Amino acid sequence: MSTHIRPAVVLTLLLCALTGLVYPGLVTGLAQLLFPWQAHGSLVRANGRVVGSALIGQPFSRPEYFHPRPSAAGAGYDATASGGTNRGPTDRKLADTLVAGAVAAAVREDGAVLGHVPSDMATASGSGLDPDISPANAGLQVARVARARGLPADEIRAVLARHTAGRQFGFLGEPRVNVLLLNLALDSLAPLAPAHASP
Repeated sequence: MSTHIRPAVVLTLLLCALTGLVYPGLVTGLAQLLFPWQAHGSLVRANGRVVGSALIGQPFSRPEYFHPRPSAAGAGYDATASGGTNRGPTDRKLADTLVAGAVAAAVREDGAVLGHVPSDMATASGSGLDPDISPANAGLQVARVARARGLPADEIRAVLARHTAGRQFGFLGEPRVNVLLLNLALDSLAPLAPAHASP
């Protein structure tokens, strides 16, 4: 029996060292070397301080800012409670409360037309932390943001166009707009008064 136990223990320890120490250490080292910004959380800085991550959405509710898609993570964009609503398309609460409320807000705030509200303007993502919105969603918000900032809508559209990313590698995913980066670009274009500076 000892002839079987010793190799089993040695193999277990060797595999633990390889998969628990060597491999993670190698991957971490390569990530730090090849992708330092991503390896450190894709942190976004403004005025010398970290204001968020390009990978994690955050709430913006003031009319001067583009708003993210709805979030079901905790009270909204809570990274400790990431998740969707777990409600299916036939769930009445999802349709009657959550989606209907988001559609009503889009109609009221952004002048959206019923039946033509982009899906990401009315529904949360699977994680509840999606940092991006669709160009159609952002396009509907241009007039509100321009009005609230006192800027021409064409100027806001130009900033939006510069911050619209295409499909990854030309064929993966959909075009998208990172809400945090877009709002920071707007603040650098026309800073808000201190009373309005926090989202």
